Amino acid sequence: MKHTVSHSAKGARRTRVNLALQGGGAHGAFTWGVLDRLLEEETLEINALSGTSAGAMNAAALLTGLMKGGREEARTSLEGFWKTVSKRSRFTPFNMTTSRAVLGGLGIDFESLPFLFGAGMNFLSPYDLNPAGFNPLREIIDETIDIDAIARSAIPLHVTATHVGSGEARIFSNGAVSTDVLLASACLPSLFHAVEIDGEHYWDGGYTGNPSLMPLVLEPGDADLLLVQTSPTERAALPQDAQQIAAREKEISFNAPLIKELRLLAELQHQAGAGTQSPRQGFLPSLTGLNANRAASPASNPVANLRIHRIAGAGMNGRSGQSKLNSTWPFLEELREEGRTAADEFLEKNRAELGQRSTLDLGHWLQRADPAPLRKAKAS
Repeated sequence: MKHTVSHSAKGARRTRVNLALQGGGAHGAFTWGVLDRLLEEETLEINALSGTSAGAMNAAALLTGLMKGGREEARTSLEGFWKTVSKRSRFTPFNMTTSRAVLGGLGIDFESLPFLFGAGMNFLSPYDLNPAGFNPLREIIDETIDIDAIARSAIPLHVTATHVGSGEARIFSNGAVSTDVLLASACLPSLFHAVEIDGEHYWDGGYTGNPSLMPLVLEPGDADLLLVQTSPTERAALPQDAQQIAAREKEISFNAPLIKELRLLAELQHQAGAGTQSPRQGFLPSLTGLNANRAASPASNPVANLRIHRIAGAGMNGRSGQSKLNSTWPFLEELREEGRTAADEFLEKNRAELGQRSTLDLGHWLQRADPAPLRKAKAS
């Protein structure tokens, strides 16, 4: 279903945005919906992109379309990518619906699969189960993503992967982005072989930057940072059964890098606003572009001036980790519509704030002696 452009740039104030796109398997179709809606806003100009895993795929598909023919082509490119995901993964062993049908026919309870599969991974790796290293994403990327166009693009794209040997984040940008880089950013080590790039091996970028925010903070130009989040950072209920515990454990693990960066930005913004010097000499100056021997001036400090926003969806809080493997087209369409709705609600509420001030309070992540009470889970 195609939607029509709802807002014209004619006579309206334009806002440049840096998009930070979180990963999350099939839940990345929620981000597709957000982007589809944002592309209708001609007053919003995409300045830079940072993505991890499914977020990197969305960013690459968006940039492919923009380079081919602008906003409408970008929307078409995103839809084509997710349609190909659904079509190509229909008969792979990683598709949840296929697995449910096959296992149900064998009299096996599908709901026990994540627990049994996780336990089996202690003994069998993808090198045992998939010695040829088959990854269905390779063909999908080759069919839908224009790597050469990404290299030529004037819009920066930053893709995060995790270096296996050091456990550190590696960020690949534009000319360094390849099919292998996109595969590495989405490489769950329990499912796929590590991806080799220039003699080094990489796993999913979600372990170290989901997504990486700092490359966007350091981008030149006056632009808002807009985070699109697919994984809830907070949950109200205590997980008690094995599946719930495992799911929450993964959520915490994959959200930890994002929370760490938000906390760092909150601390740096607090220091910049107070006109204090960071104890980490050489680090804050690298962010502010200032001499280490003088205090940061809020007027020239990109962290102090940072305007940050977040789009998330209330419905995503109720999604199970299992549904990240569900690539059926009706489910992906459902997520896309949730994403469009979330973006529409964000714009309706915050349109006047864009380009003016933050709508995401970084103060929540400030660490102080008397921390604020923990909040219950909510979408945004």
